[in-house]
Amino acid sequence: MTGNSRTIRLASTLSAIALVTGMAWAAPAMAQASGSVGGDIIVTARKTGEDILKVPVTVTAITSETLDAKGIVSVVDMAQSTPGININNSSSGHADRSFQQVVMRGMTPSTTLATTTSMFIDGVAVSSPSQLSAVTSPERIEIIKGPQSAYFGRNTFAGAINVVNKVPGNDWGGEVLGMIGTRDNWRLRGSIEGPIIEDLISFRIAGEKFSKDGSWKNYDGQTLGDQSTKVASLLVGITPSPDVTIKLFGMLSEDKDGPAAQTRLYAYDAVTPSGQVVVAGQSNCTLTGDTRGVINPTTGLPAGAPVQNNYFCGTIPTIGNPVTANVTNTDFIRQFLAIGTNRVVNPEDGVQGYGLLRKTKHAHATFDWDVTDSVKFSALAGYNREIWTTLIDLDGYDTRAFPSGYDYNRNGVINPSEIFGQGYFDFPYLIERKIEDFSVEGRLSYDKGPVHGVVGVSYLSADQRQGLGGGSGALTAAVLSPGGLSRNKTTGFFFGATYDLTDTLSLSVEGRYQIDKLESFARPSGLTVASSAFIPAGFYTGGTLLVGQTYKNFTPRVIANWQVSPDLMVYASWAKGVNPAQFNTNILSNTGPVQQAALDAGGRLAIDPEKVTNYEVGIKGRIGSTFRYTAAAYYAQWRKLINAVLIVAPDASQTTGFSFVNTSANAGSVNLYGIEAEASWRPTEFLTIDAAAAFNDSDIQKFASTTVSALSGVYDFSGKEMKNTSKYSANVGVQVGTEIAGWDRGSWFLRGDWNFKSGQWSNEANLAKSPDVHFFNTRAGLTHGNISLEVFVNNVFNNKKPISISDNFLFTPNFAYTARSSALVLGLPELRTAGIQAKVKF
Repeated sequence: MTGNSRTIRLASTLSAIALVTGMAWAAPAMAQASGSVGGDIIVTARKTGEDILKVPVTVTAITSETLDAKGIVSVVDMAQSTPGININNSSSGHADRSFQQVVMRGMTPSTTLATTTSMFIDGVAVSSPSQLSAVTSPERIEIIKGPQSAYFGRNTFAGAINVVNKVPGNDWGGEVLGMIGTRDNWRLRGSIEGPIIEDLISFRIAGEKFSKDGSWKNYDGQTLGDQSTKVASLLVGITPSPDVTIKLFGMLSEDKDGPAAQTRLYAYDAVTPSGQVVVAGQSNCTLTGDTRGVINPTTGLPAGAPVQNNYFCGTIPTIGNPVTANVTNTDFIRQFLAIGTNRVVNPEDGVQGYGLLRKTKHAHATFDWDVTDSVKFSALAGYNREIWTTLIDLDGYDTRAFPSGYDYNRNGVINPSEIFGQGYFDFPYLIERKIEDFSVEGRLSYDKGPVHGVVGVSYLSADQRQGLGGGSGALTAAVLSPGGLSRNKTTGFFFGATYDLTDTLSLSVEGRYQIDKLESFARPSGLTVASSAFIPAGFYTGGTLLVGQTYKNFTPRVIANWQVSPDLMVYASWAKGVNPAQFNTNILSNTGPVQQAALDAGGRLAIDPEKVTNYEVGIKGRIGSTFRYTAAAYYAQWRKLINAVLIVAPDASQTTGFSFVNTSANAGSVNLYGIEAEASWRPTEFLTIDAAAAFNDSDIQKFASTTVSALSGVYDFSGKEMKNTSKYSANVGVQVGTEIAGWDRGSWFLRGDWNFKSGQWSNEANLAKSPDVHFFNTRAGLTHGNISLEVFVNNVFNNKKPISISDNFLFTPNFAYTARSSALVLGLPELRTAGIQAKVKF
């Protein structure tokens, strides 16, 4: 196998892409200078409207007023201002909006294609969070923490995020918002709403376009981190009678971004044949790893030979190399992207150069009928379609100094893989994905006397296709590899029953019986299976079902809550959650003897779902009308954690005598615990203070990772912490403002926010950690009648520390550093941004 082909396989593994997020919510409008923090906030954490201070679930509600006041315009902003949440955008080898994992309460998804937090719009499930990016001016965002399987079903392992739309009324109105800022940062948004038939049909139509240049400069002057989004949405409300409400919502969006704002820390120097250092290594420690990273089951000792690996220990050093990438859109790149063979996304719908192109469609309908004063029937249905492609510079730095045709292996023979397509070493890589899903749900709720509850049924069908490929040589159809269709069909039967034991003490019993049917199909070109170890041997034409499995689980939750006084409630809960299983269909591509050896070594084609048991206590309340607070403590046991495990299979066809088989297995177990708290205080009409903090810790009981063990020599991960999560996080916001006497609805405000996240580990061996990050934002504004004017500065002190971190590789022409992790991929923040915006309501 050539070094180039080895790297293509490695890059394919690294670039398994999953969730996409990059919200373009409402631009920050004039923050409200009046109001009371003691006011009620209604949330739907249990599929029905409840006061946030009385629902016995840990939930954070970011209202439209809070979005405006804090200037939250992206999912990264949301995570920065919400303790207990991290956004990991770099674990697939690139840090951009195409792939962002939501990490809640330290429950880092175990693989790049896994998720532990599900997304919803108006309670309607979406298979990917990217659709949330198109919700313009939501009424609120509900962040529900802890297992939510009882009501929300699959993938709510760590929690759920629900974006709630504003509902139009009988009054005509609208708004126009414009914003301009530094680095060509601009936004234009408009909406209009009103009655079509008064008291019967109303509508709201909105459109938005924003664009900004990236904060970081490439060697050619191109900015890295450019983003643009355009959105159109329509919401129709129908009230045929006082007892019936129907909502119809649809939206279209397009994200079109440039090359990502990212960089790497290298553990080794990258040196040209002439001795020129292209990038300098910044390693601060040497690890004794192992060439295989697996344990010999007979001896209990590492199976390979010891090897010394340069790497990083402790808080990583300051970035020493320039932030660079080969991202020029040459004819060589354009012809590659025009290839129509072996593609998942048609070239005309795909990205036309380095960067990201994503197109989404979403539609849903909800129906609510108050059958009687105590009985309500609700139904909903939703549809999502998303296609995206991203072209990245997989090596991640300026490699033009590496010439084509040089004998990098220094054996006197030029390998064809060293004749690079652009005349110098480079590694363009294309990743594409297509998602389509449909869901329906019906439920009946009852509320009368001491008994109230809900019973319902739901169904979700989701299809996913993914393709990837690239290389350092000729970019032809042969380097593209479209994957087969993955499909899941989920049916759920759920209930919730609450009995009021007394006027102040209630007991709730909830649960969901869930049936997951997972299927995986042969790739379009078909697959030859050489052994009957897992499935019957033979040739499977494209689209043929390879493996299907049905999983049945019951996920209960029990809650006891005591309304100590009208302004104080305490609760305790016990809940179980389940995360969908996975397939190891890549095993089927190996030779017959290797498949049999993998089976003998414990490899499985279908692995079990992950499970969690969560214990939680909480307190919620208010003091008068000026102070509101919530706090919760939890302890969670995550079992059957899915890890990436490498099986070393005897293989006489290889000169080494063995082959490596990449699989996933239920090889992990971890305990998680923490404390989270929020408070808002308005001591006077002039001053408002809001604050939140979280301590989210983890204790790995059992874990297996051949890649981490090969690097570190660590095989016993017990006592370690989970990666890509902050143990400590906090935010504090202070706002002053008041009405202006003599002005028509005049007011002014000045606000400052401090957001803090502690450093994150890059892997489960807890070797390298990103630095703590502090972001300070400030904004001020005036309102006069229907006109608002605001100025803002984000990242006031121009913090440049990375916001995400993941193990990766230093790519060189001879691929000398790709056997074990040799670099860290770092997601970079947006630097100081100032702007001014105006909004006119009519």
